[in-house]
Amino acid sequence: MSNAEFIKRATAAVVDYFNRHVDVTDNFELTAEDTFVVWSCKTLQNHKALISTTVPDGMYYEITYNGDKGEMYLDAYKKMHNECIKIEEG
Repeated sequence: MSNAEFIKRATAAVVDYFNRHVDVTDNFELTAEDTFVVWSCKTLQNHKALISTTVPDGMYYEITYNGDKGEMYLDAYKKMHNECIKIEEG
């Protein structure tokens, strides 16, 4: 699978997941144009991408393609906390 094909399929998986889980009272349907790739890589026959959306819900999605098995996995995460930890050199 090419990288472009993987990103297309990964984005479609995120859109499908979001639209299946969004609260119907939000009256909103996510499209591919509402997503963006934060990071992606390809190693041998495998792909991985981190995808987020323009929705301010703190969610991000990790999509992994296992080329040996022809399977794609989606993990959905919510940012719970962000903290700055100062590191002193020395």
